[in-house]
Amino acid sequence: MNRRTVLAGVLALTTGLTLAGCSSDSKPELKVVGAFMPQPVSDMAAAFLVVENSGGTADRLTSVTSPLSDDVTIHETKNQTMRKVTSFEVPAGGELDLERGGNHIMFMKLKQKPKQGEKVSMELHFEKADPIKVDLPVKETTHNPKKQ
Repeated sequence: MNRRTVLAGVLALTTGLTLAGCSSDSKPELKVVGAFMPQPVSDMAAAFLVVENSGGTADRLTSVTSPLSDDVTIHETKNQTMRKVTSFEVPAGGELDLERGGNHIMFMKLKQKPKQGEKVSMELHFEKADPIKVDLPVKETTHNPKKQ
């Protein structure tokens, strides 16, 4: 192999890697809308919201933290059965919908019971994007924006 062949190969490889770094995929661009917590009636509560991703790359919601509880988990609901999961996908150009009767955030062993009109702070943690702080308005126990 001569020097020109090696140089041409290195140039082709470098160009390919550079172009791969400039792909059309962008980082996730996440925003939370419609967040709320129904006023809890026991030492548990749920939170519902939509995470919109206007970016070109999918992300995953991996955990939630809050001063209201040391035990905050994400749950999926299938066949009317709720179970804890490790993450939810937030698709590129799409949304993750956490809603009543479906996937949601669960707060166990509340340190206090927030009342309607108050706000509960929480932080959503993602695989790729920076954490998002959310102030959840506490709504009436039966609040369901899908039925309004």
